[in-house]
Amino acid sequence: MMIDFPEATRVHRRMPKEAFYKRLTLTTALKEKFVSDVDRIFIENSLTMENLRLTKDSDVKEILLLTVSLKKKEFDGKVIEAIARQNPHNLVFLLIYEEERQLAMFHSKLYRSPWMPESETALTARGFSLEEIWNGFIEQIALYEERAEAVADSLTIDQRLQLQEKIVKLEKQIQKTEAAAWKETQPKKRFDLYQKVQKYKQELEGLKRGQS
Repeated sequence: MMIDFPEATRVHRRMPKEAFYKRLTLTTALKEKFVSDVDRIFIENSLTMENLRLTKDSDVKEILLLTVSLKKKEFDGKVIEAIARQNPHNLVFLLIYEEERQLAMFHSKLYRSPWMPESETALTARGFSLEEIWNGFIEQIALYEERAEAVADSLTIDQRLQLQEKIVKLEKQIQKTEAAAWKETQPKKRFDLYQKVQKYKQELEGLKRGQS
């Protein structure tokens, strides 16, 4: 696993699960999910300006890496979202289920990387301020499979995330419309659906070139 933060950032402190979720404002259903889905929580690393010896200050004061061992792979993401929303720190989650790992973070919404083997799980802290490091984490997790890389340098992180959302939504729309066209028995309706698919595909190519 390639998550190798400086030793000065290491915490490795277990958070008692019951004490942890009792601090959170959760619905009864979400509390039950917390108990049924989560096994253990550790604070692994605390990244600060001081322990990283950064040269630039920023609005981000501390980033915590939490490891969350799960009892099931198909867990409720709202549990992780609730932890992130109600914590004053910027949080990155390393989710663990058996031999697989997934990275997650909350930035307006919950983003999760694909599940992957431990040996392929990587996260690098790069930048001269915690804000730059946090943006780097967004790139590595939320934009793990960026669809519009050609325009990445000319857009802000949030613009890239918005563009990614549009692309993913349109790709799903294309799949749905193509499936409908295959099932359609009336030639005119099938032709109209294929025309829609072509229109969507042209729009998709434009989005990938940064044309919103």
